[in-house]
Amino acid sequence: MAELNGAPVTPDELKSLALVNYGHFTSMRVDDQQIRGLSHHLQRLVRDCRTVFAADLDEEEVRGYIRQAIEGRGGSFVTRVTIFDPALELGHPGSDARPGVLVTTRPAGTLPMPPIRVQSATYTRDLPEVKHVGLFGALRHRRIAQRNGYDDAVFTDPEGYISEGATWNIGFFDGDRVIWPNSEVLLGVTMRLLQQVHERTALNSVSLKDLPQMEAAFATNTAVGVRPVTAINDVEFPSDHPILGTLRKEYEEIPAEAL
Repeated sequence: MAELNGAPVTPDELKSLALVNYGHFTSMRVDDQQIRGLSHHLQRLVRDCRTVFAADLDEEEVRGYIRQAIEGRGGSFVTRVTIFDPALELGHPGSDARPGVLVTTRPAGTLPMPPIRVQSATYTRDLPEVKHVGLFGALRHRRIAQRNGYDDAVFTDPEGYISEGATWNIGFFDGDRVIWPNSEVLLGVTMRLLQQVHERTALNSVSLKDLPQMEAAFATNTAVGVRPVTAINDVEFPSDHPILGTLRKEYEEIPAEAL
C-alpha cells in the first residue's frame, strides 16, 4: 500500500524520491489502529518539514492521510510517513517546495525482538536531529557490520563517544540509572517516551572505554520497542537483565493514541 496525499501514488511521482532522495519521514508501529507516541510523531513531521523544506505541514491533514491509508486493517504493522516534493529537481533543490505526504506500510516484527550484536563505526549522520531519507552512510556501516558477522552498527565520534545506532537509539544501564548518550542524535520517539516514564534516567557521555562498567545495553525505536544489545565489539552484555523487562513494561503501559 502506498498513497500520496490520499491517492494511490504513481511511478512518476516516486521518481523524485528515488532519484533526488531529498525528504524526511517517521515510522510508527500500529497495534489495532492505535499508535503509541502518535502526537510526538506528528510533531516531528511538522518540525522537520520546516527544517528540510522551509514549509508548513498541516498536522491534522497528515493524520487524516494516515487514517485513510490504514482504515480497516487490524493487527500490528508499521506505517511510514515520508514527506517529499515530487516536483523537486536534482539541479534545482533550492526551488520553493510543495511537499507531499506519502504513506506506506510494512509488516511488524513480533515483540520482544531478539537480541543484537553490534559493531562500532566512526560516523555522524548529516543533520542528525532530523529523521531524513539520506540513509546511505548509515546503511553502508550496517552492511559492513553484517559482513563482519554482526547484526548492525552503532556510531561513535572520532574520540570514541557513542551516539546512536544506524536506525535506532541506544541506551545503557550502569546499575543505578538508565544512561542515554549525550551526543548529537535523533531524538527518537520511543527514547523520549522512556525518558518520561523511567524515573532513574540521565544524559551522559558514554565512550567505548566505558562499556565494561555498564551492566546492560539496549536499542530502541518504534518497530523494536526495547531490544537487548548483547555485544558492542568485544564487550558483551546479558540479554535478560532485569532492567530490560522493567523498561518494556513501562513502555507497554504508556497509553496508545487513536488516529
